Amino acid sequence: MDYVILTQAGYEKLKEELRRLKTVKRVEVAKQLETARAHGDLSENAEYETAKETKAQLESRIRTLEEKLMRAKVVDVTGAPTDKVYFGTIVELKNKKSGAKVVFTFVAEDEADISKGKLSITSPIGKQLLGHGVGETVEVKVPVGVIPYEILKISR
Repeated sequence: MDYVILTQAGYEKLKEELRRLKTVKRVEVAKQLETARAHGDLSENAEYETAKETKAQLESRIRTLEEKLMRAKVVDVTGAPTDKVYFGTIVELKNKKSGAKVVFTFVAEDEADISKGKLSITSPIGKQLLGHGVGETVEVKVPVGVIPYEILKISR
């Protein structure tokens, strides 16, 4: 059985989502089903069909989260080396074409959130930057072409 690598924060986030889905969302969906059933003939009740589909999607997500949490391997990144780009490191990059600087924290796929600067190590950019050190320029292939990123700083 393969395991899922997560930081402690990522593990806690998934646990909280699972708790919310099992308590709050299940109650909401049960009420939707109850309301839809009250409208009578279930064979022609679009609201009932929608509520059933919502319940199926909810239960699927709950199963997925339970499985991920059972297979989770929490990695302590507090002692992660900062000589190269690794899981858990914070990396400051400079786009050598535009001069723009960006900062990414390299995390597991389940923790990625580009709006918060959290980039998956399995993303195309993540894969290309892994293992490179400060001062190196990495030609990162993206859908719009190639972006040369200089690694300015690596920290935890």
